[in-house]
Amino acid sequence: MKLLFKQRFFSWLDSYDVYNESGETAYTVEGRLSWGHCLEIHDAAGRHLGTIKEEVLSFLPRFNIFLGDKQVGTIRKEFTFFKPSFTVDCCGWDISGDFFEWDYEILAGGREVASISKELFNWTDTYTIDVADPRDALMALMVVLAIDAAKCSQRS
Repeated sequence: MKLLFKQRFFSWLDSYDVYNESGETAYTVEGRLSWGHCLEIHDAAGRHLGTIKEEVLSFLPRFNIFLGDKQVGTIRKEFTFFKPSFTVDCCGWDISGDFFEWDYEILAGGREVASISKELFNWTDTYTIDVADPRDALMALMVVLAIDAAKCSQRS
């Protein structure tokens, strides 16, 4: 299953549309006004599915992942000198790849859960997320959103 994740051009807060392979809206992501990033994920019908919230009082970016109102994991940027590194405490997943080039994979026990690549030369952030099992699509999307938000936090 492929997802195309595009940031909206005219938006004060982080807002994204996520399309499936057929070009139909699969998810919408709305940024909320708060200290740190707060992103709410909705399905195509507008039902709230999950939230990503940044912990603002941490040295490096750290994001909590919620499905509904239940916290199910954390993503945090690790301290490194040369190559960005992230740790996912969720679903037994690991992340590896080239974060400078925006291409990376989400792995579970060596099995690829999803591969992510950023499309260059677009007006807004645009990613392709190739998910092996459609049941992992929402969580994979939330990991990508958290990493994108962490990179934005480091730039500002």
